[in-house]
Amino acid sequence: MTEPLAIAGTPRPFLKWVGGKRQLLPELERRVAQARPHGRYHEPFVGGGALFFDLYSRGELGRSKACLSDNNQRLIQAYWAVQEHVEEIIALLDSHRASHEKEFYYAMRAQVPEDPIERAARIIYLNRTCFNGLFRENSKGEFNVPMGRYKNPLICDAPNLRAVSRALQRCTIRHQSFAAVLETAKTDDLVYFDPPYAPVSKTANFTGYHKGVFGEELQRELADVFQELTKRGVKALLSNSDVPLIHALYKGHQIEVVRATRLVNSNASKRGKVNEVMVRNF
Repeated sequence: MTEPLAIAGTPRPFLKWVGGKRQLLPELERRVAQARPHGRYHEPFVGGGALFFDLYSRGELGRSKACLSDNNQRLIQAYWAVQEHVEEIIALLDSHRASHEKEFYYAMRAQVPEDPIERAARIIYLNRTCFNGLFRENSKGEFNVPMGRYKNPLICDAPNLRAVSRALQRCTIRHQSFAAVLETAKTDDLVYFDPPYAPVSKTANFTGYHKGVFGEELQRELADVFQELTKRGVKALLSNSDVPLIHALYKGHQIEVVRATRLVNSNASKRGKVNEVMVRNF
């Protein structure tokens, strides 16, 4: 499996992330257009950052630094490292590419380096070479995804990493809970929430991409934050599952159903188009 190199200067997500939004960018762009003009951009569940990189590339973020955050510490450490130390990460990934084989993969999976730059290179390497690019940790916070079957994985996309680093110079990057957006978002700012989705059934409960679980209690807390932002005149957009809980929590806001392709399911016959919702208060 190979991927095209990034066009010089146009950043794309440097990590593949569960629930990534690249395929839904046209739908998101149409809704963001309805929020113009807006102030600072906030993304409290940054994940792969597809919408941020898209808006940056289109020159739609204005002069204020965007605020990217997530409660996943290892993810945020990778963003920090790419922001400040991209050449060192590229050098490490080149070394990992030369060493890539089964024994090396599992040795990398088993260790967590102390150095933050080495940690960032590790997560990018594992993300690029693991099964389906699926970031998953067990209850102990250990990465436990088996090696993928790629003939030629793109372990080091140096042009894209440099483009990403340039884009991140225009950002404040924080390790924090989504609720912390209440401390930073001002009237007319734009906040995009892309949380772990509410499960569509009891057997489809893939709501966590790290050892924490984003259950119904946190979904309700997120809805409260969304409502508080609305009261303050902050423009908010949210993606989630098309399930009764989400419709009930965001009653009174604009709720629109969109079709999305989902590839994360142990049963291949259950992968494909599904309904999702986009909720907005503008």
